[in-house]
Amino acid sequence: MVKGLWGKKVGMTQVFAGNKAVPVTVIDLSHWLVVRIKTKQQDGYDAIQVGCLRDRFVDKAFSADWLKKPSNYFSVMREVQIDQIGQDVAVGSPIDFHTKVTTGEHVDVFGRTKGCGFAGVVRRHRFAGPPASHGHTMGNRTGSLSFMRSRGRVIKGKRMPGHLGNVQRVMKGLEVVRVESDARVVLVKGSVPGKAGSLVYIRKA
Repeated sequence: MVKGLWGKKVGMTQVFAGNKAVPVTVIDLSHWLVVRIKTKQQDGYDAIQVGCLRDRFVDKAFSADWLKKPSNYFSVMREVQIDQIGQDVAVGSPIDFHTKVTTGEHVDVFGRTKGCGFAGVVRRHRFAGPPASHGHTMGNRTGSLSFMRSRGRVIKGKRMPGHLGNVQRVMKGLEVVRVESDARVVLVKGSVPGKAGSLVYIRKA
């Protein structure tokens, strides 16, 4: 059994569970193929490498030539550890990640947050900023940098402008609200890191 799932974030919507509207994130788990099998005898651990097919090769049959230049046929390739390699797992066979999760169970979802580039203190640390009236000319600048600034130093950990986003984060204990087998998507309650189309990793909590 696989210990994790790879998918792509589609976006957010809401579904009705009973009499309540539940906000969910849609994760696409389709079009993943096994491209390599790792065994404990050869590699020291059991795992499978999987690749997500590019859109133009979704309807085509797998060929061993794809593995010579995998970047031409797979948009992304990742690895998943597995407890035991079954008889149905072979190179080129599709792997149905949507069958590995069930409605009602809880999962941890890993992803990279949206990159926002270089951001100021108002956006990065949610500073209130100075008053907007009475002749203030400070703008959105940081303000005082403490008493050590006179010595040419800044206190370690001082909140200042800098790089925002594009870091790995995890949302723990999210409930699987629904599994759409026909579309091969999973609906997870709440939000997950990343923007639409970004890669996410699902691990059972």
